[in-house]
Amino acid sequence: MMLRRRLTLLAVSVAAAPLALGACTGDRRTGQPAEARANPELSVTPAEGTRDVPITGEIGTVVKHGRVTAVRITDDKGAAVAAEPREDGSGWVPSRTLEPKRTYTAEVTATGDSGKTVTRRTTFTTQPKSSKPAIVSTLYFAGDRTYGTAMPVTVAFDPPIPEEARADVQRRLFVKTDPPQPGTWSWVSDGSQVYYRAPDFWRPGTTIKVRSALEGLPIGKDSVGDADRRATSKIGRQVELEIDNATKQMSVIRDGKLLRKLPVSLGKPSTPTSSGKMVIMEKHDFTTFDTRGSADPYVVDVEDAQRLTWGGEFIHGAPWSEGDQGYTNVSHGCTNLSAANADWLMGVTQVGDLVTVKGTEVSLNEGNGWTAWNVSWEQFARGSALPVPAGLRPTPTQAPDPGAVAGGSPEPQPSASGG
Repeated sequence: MMLRRRLTLLAVSVAAAPLALGACTGDRRTGQPAEARANPELSVTPAEGTRDVPITGEIGTVVKHGRVTAVRITDDKGAAVAAEPREDGSGWVPSRTLEPKRTYTAEVTATGDSGKTVTRRTTFTTQPKSSKPAIVSTLYFAGDRTYGTAMPVTVAFDPPIPEEARADVQRRLFVKTDPPQPGTWSWVSDGSQVYYRAPDFWRPGTTIKVRSALEGLPIGKDSVGDADRRATSKIGRQVELEIDNATKQMSVIRDGKLLRKLPVSLGKPSTPTSSGKMVIMEKHDFTTFDTRGSADPYVVDVEDAQRLTWGGEFIHGAPWSEGDQGYTNVSHGCTNLSAANADWLMGVTQVGDLVTVKGTEVSLNEGNGWTAWNVSWEQFARGSALPVPAGLRPTPTQAPDPGAVAGGSPEPQPSASGG
């Protein structure tokens, strides 16, 4: 009797085993797990019939068991509206700002892992033109230029963006690089500027395509964005300037090789030059420094001037201080060169080249120029209003690279100063 019972239990266990195995491996005929055969599930926003959609509206998509394979957007006259997908797959952004008080239709198709498709259609109407004041934005990245490897993509705001609105603004700022070199945006603490860079310096030859799609974007309760701006430019040769107050010398390095050492005179003790990592922001064959109204007023014409800070620090030709260059600091905070050396340097540098100054009495302040490379990658990434991919970090084996940058908070239409 005991033997029969044990045999019966064994038979039950063997019979049950194939059922459990089948539940884990799916259909033996297809060799696919059960979830792979599920039909796609697709939801689309704005919902059908939504009114008063901002003109920055985009088509949001959520897909389960598949992916979006087609999106068609048309206006109320049947004209197609071009759009591009977000990198995270969360939606499709129209390539141009939508028009106010117009009706649009979006038809989205998703294809499931099973091969089946599902299509969702939604029609929505945009809001009338906003009467709220626009926050003025400035894109410091022009088109059809060649920039240095430290060039940040910089957008400044007047008035600054409040902290609670920065994520919405950041989602409307787009950067594409070819070859791909992903980065992130980071906000200056007061919200007056946001800048974009990768963990490492841009590779020479990279094409950077930028869109600041802020026109009509609701920013907080009382403001909207002002414009939709675009620019595409390239990255040139890698150039770095290293300025050492201890030796009063500037090292000019291109593609990792020292080209020349140039004697300099920096800021005198009462008006010291800032130490830190800056970026060449502007280049002028000729300009006038006018500091009337300051504690040390003067007006002087200078040649071969390259701006480093919004506070008025430049590299420039200074024939009047050639006897001091290499020995004594006599300037109002600028880096003085001989006329011949300043002229030569203008032919080597690009806007976006890194300039590192060390050993002076004061440190570079956040936002005084483009100061994004004056902080570590970890600190820079903490300034993003959106999550930063965990795997985005500097190349571990990269040596100090002569192509660093600085991203900061430019003041609107700064006046030239220097010394």
